[in-house]
Amino acid sequence: MRGHVLGVDTATGDGQISGEDGQRYVFRPGDWADRVGPSVGAQIDFEVEGRQARRIYRQPGTYSATPPAARSDRNKIVAALLAFFLGVFGVHRFYLGRTGSGVVMLVLTLTLVGAFFSAVWAFVDFIRYLVMSDAEFSARYQRA
Repeated sequence: MRGHVLGVDTATGDGQISGEDGQRYVFRPGDWADRVGPSVGAQIDFEVEGRQARRIYRQPGTYSATPPAARSDRNKIVAALLAFFLGVFGVHRFYLGRTGSGVVMLVLTLTLVGAFFSAVWAFVDFIRYLVMSDAEFSARYQRA
């Protein structure tokens, strides 16, 4: 059967395929039979066993290079520093284009109890930005 790859979990290699019959099928890394491996949107041939795709190959002529990951024009170190020093006011959220949550943090800061929650929130964001991979940061905070 023919179809295309809908998605691939980068951590496990598991994925999902949409078949030409309109059904969705799952696969594991061991089901992939060519050296290139899965990529979202790849046109493929595969065999079906229940809801599982087996012996998956790319269709000939569809070995295009995977497009490079989108890069963000925002810097995660700048975002982390803003979260650490001015985070209680939500400045880092405004910097990342998360205006709604930035306004919430700013309003929370107007009360003593809310300022505490806003400070904890900002510190969690600070740590999260530092441990987040560059690729994940770029994908999550890329400008529309």
